[in-house]
Amino acid sequence: MKKTIATSLFVLLIAASNVLFAQTTVTVNTTKSNIKWIGKKVLGQHNGQVKIQDGSFTLKNNVLTGGEFTIDMKSITCDDLTDPDYNKKLIGHLNSMDFFNVEQFPTATLKITKVLKNTKIANTYNLTANLTVKGITKSITFPATFKKVGNVFEGTAKITLDRTKWDIKYGSSSFFEGLGDKAIKNEIELNVNIATN
Repeated sequence: MKKTIATSLFVLLIAASNVLFAQTTVTVNTTKSNIKWIGKKVLGQHNGQVKIQDGSFTLKNNVLTGGEFTIDMKSITCDDLTDPDYNKKLIGHLNSMDFFNVEQFPTATLKITKVLKNTKIANTYNLTANLTVKGITKSITFPATFKKVGNVFEGTAKITLDRTKWDIKYGSSSFFEGLGDKAIKNEIELNVNIATN
C-alpha cells in the first residue's frame, strides 16, 4: 500500500513538473510589431519600415527559448522622402534585382537557433539566428530584450547586417571602384520591436 502511494506521488510530481516547465508558443501580433531599417550613403541616409508577415516565440517558464519569423519584403517603405516621385523611385529600386528582388523573393525568414540569457541584466539575451534573404541563409548574432508586460510579451533587437553577404552589392565600394560620394555603405541597421498576442 505504501509503495503504491509513493509511486502515485512520484507520478504526480513528474506530471506537475512537466506542466510547469513545458514549452509554450506565443504568436506575434503583426499590427503591433515592426522593423525599422536605416541604410546609409556617404552623403546621407534613408530610413523606413518593413512588416512582419507572421511569427512566433517559444518559451519555457516565460523564458525565451526560440522563435521564427517571416518578413514581407514587398512591404518595404521609406519614411524620410516626402516627395512622392522620389519615394516611389527609391522603393522601386529597393524592390528590384539591384537590391532585394522581391518579385522572385517576396519574403525573408529569421529562425533563432541559439539563445543565451544574460544572468546579470534582467530580460536581456544574446541570440543567434539563421537569416534567409534572396534565398541565401547566413547565421547572425545580436543582442535582444524579451519580457512579459501584462498578458503579452514584448521584444526588441538591434541588428546590423552586411548586406553584401546576401548578394546585395549595388553601390558597394567593396565591389565597385570610382563610386566616390555615390557609394552606399554595406551595413544596414534594423531596429526590431515585437509584441505578442
